[in-house]
Amino acid sequence: MVFGLFGKKKKEDKEAKEEPRSAEEQPSDEIAESPTVIETEETQSTPESKPVEPESVDDVELKEPVKPEKTGIFKRLVKGLSKTNKSLTDGFERLIGAHVTLDEAFMDELEEVLLTADIGVDITMRIVSDLRLDVKKNLLKDTKQVVEFIKKELTAIIMQDISDHAVETDEKPYVFLVIGVNGSGKTTTIGKLTAQLTGMKKSVLLAAADTFRAAAIDQLEEWAKRSDADFVRHKPGADPSAVVFDGIKAAQARKRDVMIADTAGRLHTKANLMEELKKIKRIIGREIPGAPHETLLVLDATTGQNAVNQARIFHDEVGVTGIVLTKLDGTAKGGVVINIMEKLRIPVKMIGIGEGIDDLRPFDAKEFVEAIFMDGALAKSEE
Repeated sequence: MVFGLFGKKKKEDKEAKEEPRSAEEQPSDEIAESPTVIETEETQSTPESKPVEPESVDDVELKEPVKPEKTGIFKRLVKGLSKTNKSLTDGFERLIGAHVTLDEAFMDELEEVLLTADIGVDITMRIVSDLRLDVKKNLLKDTKQVVEFIKKELTAIIMQDISDHAVETDEKPYVFLVIGVNGSGKTTTIGKLTAQLTGMKKSVLLAAADTFRAAAIDQLEEWAKRSDADFVRHKPGADPSAVVFDGIKAAQARKRDVMIADTAGRLHTKANLMEELKKIKRIIGREIPGAPHETLLVLDATTGQNAVNQARIFHDEVGVTGIVLTKLDGTAKGGVVINIMEKLRIPVKMIGIGEGIDDLRPFDAKEFVEAIFMDGALAKSEE
């Protein structure tokens, strides 16, 4: 289940879906009836609501979602993390082939292998230091024992102080606020998350608060149609906070299970754009105490260590409850997952390992470590 948010499947309130809209929620005649779309006349933008640049072309174009292959969940994970797996296993094969003993030359080359996967300097130094201690105590005598030692160390790092963040609540709507920099894949992530939630028989409303790009609004609306989700939009250039406010009111009136708010991509170094996010959060919290229930930061894994810096600033400014790490299938730097969780203590809630809807999947620490360290030959057979 997505995040384990909805542990108990309840009967859908069919009448709620058919509940008539109030006059202030009526869509204009120009909007299609299905899915339900609300468009208001709000067009004024606040001075702080202009993101610095549009997202990448890849993020604007809406591709037909790839249907999941009929393979096991773990096989898809291994396939999606194959570049990181290859980087690590190739490095270990070279290392073990070149060294018989766990000497200093071995330790130096081990550092290089771990750093190449973007596991991070601090974690790498800690692992190598712990490894040296175990070698001195004669607990490790063979180079082939090193991989299992590192797997245990990394699993412990990820799981330390990271409790089960699954949330079950009867409150409606459950509000997701989705944030991130330009081109990280926010809108596509929302689309896949929506498809998964509606597949679980949850009613969803999307609020298009990325009003800077008309293409982003249209893209999100198309995702809403595909998943039979409700959709709230204003005209391009409108105040994002107003879109979110109307989305909350519509979701409450229709008794929707979930509301997801998209936001414009913004550089994490732009103070005025961070203030805009704070304003959106204040409005959500004012209308629904305790919301947003999840503030999800979408990060592009291919940016490596820069993703750690982004996460730190967004968390300090806005408060992030979870991270969605996308495009892990396109990089050998999958170790950044471990670095983020160890340094910032922010849980990685979901990872993107492909283009298919089911390739946005809940993060499992043990499975992740197993997949990136799986023996090269075994990994190929799993694919």
